Amino acid sequence: MLFKRTIYDKFLSWKKETNGKKALLVEGARRIGKSTIVEEFAKNEYKSYILIDFARVSEEVKDYFRLYLGDLDTFYMLLSVQYGVRLFPRESILIFDEVQLFPKAREAIKYLVADGRYDFLETGSLISIKENVQEILIPSEERHIQMHPMSFEEFCLALNEEPLIPYIWDCFLKKAPLERSVHEKAMLVFKQYLLVGGMPMSVVAFLEGRKDFGRADLEKRDILALYRSDIMKIKAQYRSKVLAIYDQIPGLLSRHEKRVVLSRIAEGSTAQQYEETFFWLSDSMIANECRRVNDPNVGLSLTESDTYIKCYMGDTGLLVSHAFDENELLEDEVYKQILGGKLGINQGMLYENAIAQMLVANGHRLFFYTHYNDEKRRNDIEIDFLISNNSKMKYKVYPIEVKSGTRYSTESLLRFREKYKSRIGGCYIIHPRNLSVKDDILCIPPYMAICL
Repeated sequence: MLFKRTIYDKFLSWKKETNGKKALLVEGARRIGKSTIVEEFAKNEYKSYILIDFARVSEEVKDYFRLYLGDLDTFYMLLSVQYGVRLFPRESILIFDEVQLFPKAREAIKYLVADGRYDFLETGSLISIKENVQEILIPSEERHIQMHPMSFEEFCLALNEEPLIPYIWDCFLKKAPLERSVHEKAMLVFKQYLLVGGMPMSVVAFLEGRKDFGRADLEKRDILALYRSDIMKIKAQYRSKVLAIYDQIPGLLSRHEKRVVLSRIAEGSTAQQYEETFFWLSDSMIANECRRVNDPNVGLSLTESDTYIKCYMGDTGLLVSHAFDENELLEDEVYKQILGGKLGINQGMLYENAIAQMLVANGHRLFFYTHYNDEKRRNDIEIDFLISNNSKMKYKVYPIEVKSGTRYSTESLLRFREKYKSRIGGCYIIHPRNLSVKDDILCIPPYMAICL
């Protein structure tokens, strides 16, 4: 089962703009569909292609990279014979799949691109991890692009709900509520997205099982086991720390403050000791890292804090399976409660994770803000997410609060707006209700986060 992925259009732009002068490196977590969409692109847009999967490649093929890069005529001849594919200058493409497993192939991109005969696509995860780059010269002839799990839009396409997307956008731009029955339909699709997530194999199982959440859950648990296996292969010096954070993500997100409190993980722990841990989780794209901003001014990253971090799962469907074991999902009627909007604190965790996932898919880095009031001895401002318009001349910040229930307070958001009013371009509350405007705050349903 093939799904329409929006990244395909970016592949087309790369092909047209670079004309073979740069390879395209597609980065993303494992099992998000990189290999599938890359091969589909090669089939549709080129006369022929060779896909070299470095997770399965023979030593013989690896030797071609070691021995024949100085003789590219022989190099291409051997690959053509080995894979039984005829290559056509400027009409063929070579795919290096899971290139991080054989860094020598990535280093070879410099010479292969300079030769100019063919186009090159690479896919990989953990591309920046030290073990995968320490012995090679990283080529400058690469254009990097990040790929994420299926977005909410792509999920709608998979469920044959394509007409929803332009209507949602139209209502957002007009600041008008959706027609009531369409809003309810969009919310139902969004709740399915919470439970199934955007991992293609999970979506396939869900659809082939005629919307069977149990079948989707089995696929997600296989993926979670694969991620855990990947963690067990990393350097021992920080393996246990990565595993500790990975295992505790659901527990961390179920707390009110949601941030990682290192002293709760191991007494005496410091942010510096966990620096490589968060880098690994972020680079693997298993998790989406959200850092606190101390002063939401020009360039949110300029005032980010290393000691205040929230860690979201890269895919909300995986978070559901990570948070509940198989028996809990059934015995606690989790599916029924989420579809009915009655899961309580855990639903808030899932909503916030989903919004984080949607913002990242839209190209945003994640930041949050808190302000501690000494007199009250507590935080009197808590903003879940801050995004910006990235303008150098007219820079504006947009605070976002996520509410999973229909009853909530806007006090924190109003305080933040008053404190930083000259810097704010607009305020958003994301809630389960239809679109409305309250105190000049745009209150939007969660599926509308695709428009941010």
